[in-house]
Amino acid sequence: MGHHRESSTSSNNESGYASGSSSASTLPQIILSKAHLKHLNTTLNTLTPLEILRWCKLTFPSLYQTTAFGISGLVTLDMLSKLATETPDAPSIDAIFLDTLYHFTETLELVEKTKLRYPNVNLHVYKPEGVSTAQEFEAKYGKELWKTDADLYDWVAKVEPAQRAYTDLSVAAVLTGRRRSQGAKRESLDIIEVDEAGLIKINPLASWSFAQVQTYIREHDVPYNVLLDRGYKSVGDWHSTEPVREGEDERAGRWKGQAKTECGIHNKRSKYAQYLWEVEQKAQRDELDARLGGLQLGEEEKERVGEVAVSA
Repeated sequence: MGHHRESSTSSNNESGYASGSSSASTLPQIILSKAHLKHLNTTLNTLTPLEILRWCKLTFPSLYQTTAFGISGLVTLDMLSKLATETPDAPSIDAIFLDTLYHFTETLELVEKTKLRYPNVNLHVYKPEGVSTAQEFEAKYGKELWKTDADLYDWVAKVEPAQRAYTDLSVAAVLTGRRRSQGAKRESLDIIEVDEAGLIKINPLASWSFAQVQTYIREHDVPYNVLLDRGYKSVGDWHSTEPVREGEDERAGRWKGQAKTECGIHNKRSKYAQYLWEVEQKAQRDELDARLGGLQLGEEEKERVGEVAVSA
């Protein structure tokens, strides 16, 4: 991964993520009707992941890979590197990594190993807005925000940086590492999806099992997170990831004991639009209450002055 770009600054452009004050109008327009989408998914389900990726490279402009350097994303990265040798003059597919500032040390070490293994892949790193370390993050939002306000944590650490990346890079379509075998909401995953903002998401490994992914990693000597050798199967932030027991779903170690199964990036964006709208409404109410309180205090002061004048 040759070019390494970090970004924690805000963008003046509106984001692809729908929020209380944003619009999806800046996303490049690729229109797929429901009938076309159904046809594509039916056809792509018969192809291998490598064939799907080859088709994606020919089909979608402004195509990027989003990766947290999980095992599926690493397979995709390796396949893309092989495709690059087939058509060396074709544009490369850059990768986007969201550094929440709370990744395992092992994950960050893997990022560096992957850069060395795939030097021709451009990596764009996005961090929470306005901060570059966990200490700065906690100074701004308090300690353990993922406990005190999980929705806000997901927004500032993952969703907002993703929307900033999509806007900055003019992303029209993304490759993800999601698979049906990961369970929960992903069991009915299509190869191609279009989200509420019009962003196209392609899941080239949707039909693969964890065992198939592991086999590819071994056979092609792909770098992987050493945490997988310690019982982890899906690796996210250190504070919300645990090893998986025998017989559990791959993602059972994520947010263990909680109802949530996704961090927000792959949830419907309307949830976050609603969340931001509620935050904005509360702020407006608080401001109005403060102004009314000041006005009432002023009237009471006038009454006291009047009473003093009369008594004098």
